[in-house]
Amino acid sequence: MAVPVTTPASPAAATRGVSPRHFVRLKLRVMVNNFRGQSWRIALYVVGVVVGLWFAGTGFFLFAAPGLAGEDRYALMVAAFGGGLLLLGWLLLPLVFFGVDETLDPARFALLPLPRRTLVTGLLAAALVSVPAVAVLLALAGLVFTAGALGGWSAAVVEAIGVVAGLLLCVAAARAVTSAFAAMLRSRRVRDLAAVLLAVAAALLGPLQIFGLAALRDADWDRLDPVAEVVGWTPFGAPWTAGIDMAEGRVWAAPVKLLITALALLALLAWWSRSLESAMIGAASAGPAPARRGPAGGAVAQLFPRWVGWARRDRFGALVAREARYWWRDARRRANLITVAVVGLFVPVMVNLGGSNLAADGTAGFTVPDTSSPVLVSLSMLFVGVLASVTLANQFGFDGSAYAAHLVAGVPGQQELRARMAAFSLYVLPMLAVVAVALAVILGRPGWIGVTAGSLLATYGVGLAVNSFVSVLGAYALPETSNPFALNSGAGVAKSFLTLLAMVGTAVAAVPMVVAAALLGDVWHWLALPVGAAYGVGAALLGAYLAGDVLDRRQPELLATVTPRR
Repeated sequence: MAVPVTTPASPAAATRGVSPRHFVRLKLRVMVNNFRGQSWRIALYVVGVVVGLWFAGTGFFLFAAPGLAGEDRYALMVAAFGGGLLLLGWLLLPLVFFGVDETLDPARFALLPLPRRTLVTGLLAAALVSVPAVAVLLALAGLVFTAGALGGWSAAVVEAIGVVAGLLLCVAAARAVTSAFAAMLRSRRVRDLAAVLLAVAAALLGPLQIFGLAALRDADWDRLDPVAEVVGWTPFGAPWTAGIDMAEGRVWAAPVKLLITALALLALLAWWSRSLESAMIGAASAGPAPARRGPAGGAVAQLFPRWVGWARRDRFGALVAREARYWWRDARRRANLITVAVVGLFVPVMVNLGGSNLAADGTAGFTVPDTSSPVLVSLSMLFVGVLASVTLANQFGFDGSAYAAHLVAGVPGQQELRARMAAFSLYVLPMLAVVAVALAVILGRPGWIGVTAGSLLATYGVGLAVNSFVSVLGAYALPETSNPFALNSGAGVAKSFLTLLAMVGTAVAAVPMVVAAALLGDVWHWLALPVGAAYGVGAALLGAYLAGDVLDRRQPELLATVTPRR
């Protein structure tokens, strides 16, 4: 009896029925599976939805203000500048802090015969199914209201098309930039160069914000109309101002701006497609590595970097050396260090120099107002210490399934946490020293170095203690991807609220330093450094001692929590 032979379908036929809706359904299914049995994730997601709706409502009324007031004078400026800042935020914030949701990690599709067009459109559609995208769409509906109030239903329809196109532009820009940046970071040399360039770019935001706020305070708003018109003809403002132009009688400008938006969107999708393919196949190589002789001492000496050569050759020293090496080589960890270095320097400068009070003088240039005080300096240092220590709020999430080796080796929890604190402090303490000295010198108060350094050390040490508990009790898994800006579904909300919890707890515990600066006067200039150092070191050791006992009891649960789900 003959058995019929079935000819296997071609790859093109197998993928012919794949559409963006399949990616959306897959993302929703993965999200539901991630929430199953994780009540804390559900709670954080609900809170994130509420916060997103609050921001959406606030943004709606800001964008709808010209329409509510019936004033078309500022409609173009609100649309161009507000929409442009929104697009800029989608470009920069994933790189600096928040990351992008990688529920559907592109690397998972590397072995599937999916065309690039199908993959890009599907991932774009899945990215639109998120709390930030929905919140932004609701906020931008205020522009539709303004266009309708000023120009009728035709202007509202054009503005609605522009808003949808602008949202697609925001999502595509965020994905293209992070995908391209992550692909480049595979090369060690490019990683180092990219880290420096990112730090320089982020460092420019501080001075630009100071000068920008000073300029806005004395700005002639009538002169900003031409600037808004120019921004409106760029991809940053074109989608948001198309309906406003129609409402103001410039009907011919609307289709041209929509065309500019479409071309920018196509260019971003093409860029994303190219970087996505290289990211999936791992096509980033700097050529064969040159052969080099290892250091004397064998494998043990190779484990210890040169700057950790002082560490003892025991379990504690090995843990410190491992963490120190990972903080330098892991792109995700290094991105956090860059944030601490940049933001930790310029935020205190802006706070203590008066921010927008930094005025421009036609003859003497920029003048620095003398508004600083030991209390204000201590508050700004409190912020820097909180920011530096909160990086460890999910320190076990960086390890992922590799933490199983620590579990099998039976590493005591107290020793684990002390080693992680020591390794992280190798990078952070020099940064804090630079911040403390630089701020005192910039303010022209070198006698305040003890106040700045003492407040920093106290807050940083307290933060290490608080974040030790947070990292043990509130850890979450990070995706197994080379993208340093990726987050699992729900992890973005979890990261935000765990970070907020750790920051609030650290700030409350460090308040005594601010109170002492307010009550003790000049005596505190001499006592701040030794008291702050003792307070910080004592708090860190106590936190490692108490949180270490909790870690010993929760090691299996912690491993299950930080292991990514496949």
